[in-house]
Amino acid sequence: MWLAFYVHNLDPFLVRFYDDVGIRWYGTAYLAGFVAAFYLLKSLARKGYGSLQEAQVPDFVFFAAIFGVLLGGRLGYVLFYRPHMILDDPLGIFRVWDGGMASHGGILGLVIFSFIYARRHHISWTGIGDNLVAAAPLGLMFGRLANFINGELYGRKITTVPWAMQFPSELLDDPNIVTPYGPLRETAIRQCLPLDPGLGSAPPIDAAKAIIAAARTNPQIREILSHILTPRHPSQLYEAFLEGLLLFACLITIRLRFRQPDGITTGCFFLLYPTMRIIGELFREPDAPLTGPFTRGQFLSLFMFLVGIAFLAHALRRKKGTPGG
Repeated sequence: MWLAFYVHNLDPFLVRFYDDVGIRWYGTAYLAGFVAAFYLLKSLARKGYGSLQEAQVPDFVFFAAIFGVLLGGRLGYVLFYRPHMILDDPLGIFRVWDGGMASHGGILGLVIFSFIYARRHHISWTGIGDNLVAAAPLGLMFGRLANFINGELYGRKITTVPWAMQFPSELLDDPNIVTPYGPLRETAIRQCLPLDPGLGSAPPIDAAKAIIAAARTNPQIREILSHILTPRHPSQLYEAFLEGLLLFACLITIRLRFRQPDGITTGCFFLLYPTMRIIGELFREPDAPLTGPFTRGQFLSLFMFLVGIAFLAHALRRKKGTPGG
């Protein structure tokens, strides 16, 4: 039915010890982001940028990772995307290995943590923030690359651009999605049944998960799926470029250009990140109900523009009041 598009078959495990136990690419991506931030913040501090001293960087990055990124990202995911978990499955909030982090929550967590850290150590909050936001896109980039490896948060259907891809995780979506051969999940199970008779006795959702796992190593399964899955934009890669590489290039340039006044780079982050996020989500399948014409990610990003304007206004007001400035 379709052209010969790539059927995603990457393993979410970097190293698998046993069954679903091992080192995942997603966790490795977070670690890579923290390491990149550590070295960049140390470099900026050594060159005299910001209010954070080089000796303070290790502790700052460690606690920012725990209380800012991880705690903020998880709570943000629950509050912004799965609020029903609070009453229906409160213990599920702590099952981070099941997935579920929100970049907006991580950003909010970092804002709160850096504010508390600055107050406690009597240093400039925006001075910390200017270096922190310059490093943040690296973590965002690694996170989006991990999303791609996991085959999640994929693009909107249907596209026939030459680089379109088919993601087996689509089988976990709405079971009522209809293909020319019938309902998507039901069709996949029926056509894969000769290769794995056990699929017939498994619950449909478990059978779909088994097919997804088998597709990583079995070319026959991938061949079957290539005829029924819908070609989609690899939106994770778009977002890795926009929210990661491009945003980093813009912010590090701004940071190296403006040592003072504090807050310029922070303000630019809160204007540029939502812009990149809104553009990226034009190609991404919504992962929550729409808010008017906006996806959840786009809607949350709109409020960041106000924050960015506030930071820039504060920084420019300080610059105007600086003697000789």
